[in-house]
Amino acid sequence: MKVAEQLTELRGLTADDLRAKVKDLDDQIFRVRLQLSMGQTESAGKVQPLRRERARVKTVLREKGVKD
Repeated sequence: MKVAEQLTELRGLTADDLRAKVKDLDDQIFRVRLQLSMGQTESAGKVQPLRRERARVKTVLREKGVKD
């Protein structure tokens, strides 16, 4: 999915849905980092796309004027 399409989709979500998405992404980032530290996965490139998506979601929340 392209970034513009993703942003359009995110802007269509409610603030509660966006908050839930941020929480889910935080959990995913935690799990991947834990796997990296334990040596269960060797691909460190899994974290960055998740962090970028979380940043996009938080940006849309800020655009809507919603506090965390």
